[in-house]
Amino acid sequence: MAKQVVERFINRELSWLSFNERVLQEAADSRNPLIERLRFLGIYSNNRDEFFRVRVATVKRRIQLEKKNFDPIEGNPRQLLDKIQSTIIKQQKRFYRIYNEIIKSLRNQHVYLLNETQMNDGQKLFVEDYFTKNVYPELVPIMISNTRKFPTMNDKSVYFAIHMIRKETDKGKYAIVELPTSLPRFVELPTEGRNRFVMMIDDVIRHNLNYLFGMYGYHKVEAYAIKLTRDAEIDLDADVSKSFLEAMQEGVSDRKKGQPVRFVYDEKISPSLLEYLRKRLKLGTSDNMIAGGRYHNFKDFMNFPNIGGRLLEFKKSPPVRHKDLAPFSSVINAVKKKDILLHYPYQTFDHLIDFLREAAIDPKVRSIKMTLYRVAKNSRIINALINAAQNGKDVTVLVELQARFDEENNIKFANLLSDEGIKVLFGYRGLKVHSKVCYISRREENKLVGYVHVGTGNFHESTAKIYGDLSLLTRNSDITDEVRRMFELLEGNFTPYYYKHLLVSPLNMRPRLVRMINQEIRNAQAGKNAYIHLKLNNIIDPDLMEKLYQASKAGVEVKINIRGICGIRPGMKNLSENIEAISILGKYLEHARIMIFCNNDDPKYFIGSADWMERNLDRRIEVTCPIYDKNIQDELRFIFDLQWKDNVKARQIDANSKNEYRKTGKKANTRAQMEFYKYYSENQ
Repeated sequence: MAKQVVERFINRELSWLSFNERVLQEAADSRNPLIERLRFLGIYSNNRDEFFRVRVATVKRRIQLEKKNFDPIEGNPRQLLDKIQSTIIKQQKRFYRIYNEIIKSLRNQHVYLLNETQMNDGQKLFVEDYFTKNVYPELVPIMISNTRKFPTMNDKSVYFAIHMIRKETDKGKYAIVELPTSLPRFVELPTEGRNRFVMMIDDVIRHNLNYLFGMYGYHKVEAYAIKLTRDAEIDLDADVSKSFLEAMQEGVSDRKKGQPVRFVYDEKISPSLLEYLRKRLKLGTSDNMIAGGRYHNFKDFMNFPNIGGRLLEFKKSPPVRHKDLAPFSSVINAVKKKDILLHYPYQTFDHLIDFLREAAIDPKVRSIKMTLYRVAKNSRIINALINAAQNGKDVTVLVELQARFDEENNIKFANLLSDEGIKVLFGYRGLKVHSKVCYISRREENKLVGYVHVGTGNFHESTAKIYGDLSLLTRNSDITDEVRRMFELLEGNFTPYYYKHLLVSPLNMRPRLVRMINQEIRNAQAGKNAYIHLKLNNIIDPDLMEKLYQASKAGVEVKINIRGICGIRPGMKNLSENIEAISILGKYLEHARIMIFCNNDDPKYFIGSADWMERNLDRRIEVTCPIYDKNIQDELRFIFDLQWKDNVKARQIDANSKNEYRKTGKKANTRAQMEFYKYYSENQ
């Protein structure tokens, strides 16, 4: 029985690796500018690091509990770990082929990435001077041959494992050096005519190893890059005497000591040094020891400097204004007239900042309530909330402390907001608040009127420049009243309430989704038009996937535009013949969630924060909002249909996760992300 279920769905981890393969495809795509291709390698590497810190760590935990906690959908965790490792190794080989191809192509554009063996005399003098003034003061070599306790390795850092030899007959001594994170990873060298040069700080250090260790009498010094990745799960202390904030602060600190889940090393490292490190780090054969190249932390390539001109990057596409929001005009007055949908990054996130700034100084505004999951490090959202409190508004902010890898940033902002007299909530342990909502109450004509934002993305002005997301601004009381009731729930009012309009997990979202799928099934069986069109980041919830299989078998047309994990196997005979799935990757990261149900040709439209995953539906507070405005419904239909026509950056998701570029049979190329920018620019 278990085998049948495993074949019915695509494994979550393997589907995620298929998604990251699509990122690697973007790095390989010669239609993308060269610097952007390098940056896609950085994105791929950053994704992979997080995958090991979270997902591989989870699989390893399951191995420890295998007999007690066998998951029929995920299958055997030991076999899964083997598949993960073999897939990663295969992708890594392709990664380095792509990297070498890009570096070679950059030379044709007079851009050279040099290593320590490729410099002329003038460049050597520059690098030695840079090392002496900037790098040497930041280096702290640790002689590990002489230490009882091996130093704790930071999983965000790259280290050099050093082998030092005094004479040929010596076995030598070992040391490690952490590459400084306080300095740029890339060092620009002096220009020579049309030629531009850059060097990684790794090679700056390699060139100067004798200066670092020569004083100790070693005539030969070898350096090999190594990197350790740790389990990033935060185990919260069950001590009830501690506040949630205190428990999270301790958990974040303990993460630095998490169990190793991956050890990557330079494939040219000496076997004796590798074995020495394995023993000192207490790594077993299942700790994902992976041979790599001479450079690690390729995520830094996300910030690779463009020293070769604008044609090596994507053309700049500054966001445009919404046609109904003129400069220096009131956003509140505009929303009073009609609902407004913002589409980032094509339209500017400044409209939302202006909405909050206006609320902060508007004498009629009484209160602001907001959920924060991730915010920018220098957040104008935070500044607007503080300004509102200083202007006498009643401000309540729920800060989600469990936002993975943003915990420290959120703890800092929680303390800052609290110091400004803002009421700060932290939600509930084990129940993340992932919704993207804001509620503003304003006195109008002797009564309080609500204004609401419901979005698909975070209140984060930096990611809004590269994430495709949607924000609804509305004064519709059907929605605003229910958002207000949701904030009462977050503030501790557990009085039962029936949400008629909003889909709120874990309260009513799952049963409402099932009900709407069932309605499409009944309509199809009755010979009526029936379809379900979904745009999501991930779909892996087994119950909802089964419902879509049922819908497919009943004749419901199911179209899924998925960015990441897709557990469904489309196009399988007698199971999913009416399900088609695509995935778009390109200049921007697709992040919006849209749901459209035919409803007997009276379509229901929704946007929200929730993916179709068990965690989002059962263990998070999420909000998905109906769209009632006919013009915005038309816009959502336009967004979905245009992306469905994409035949440049869309991949066909099939039952075997082949990631083949989609063919629509149309001669003209449709690249949806570029078409969106053109559309909003022309309709500004």
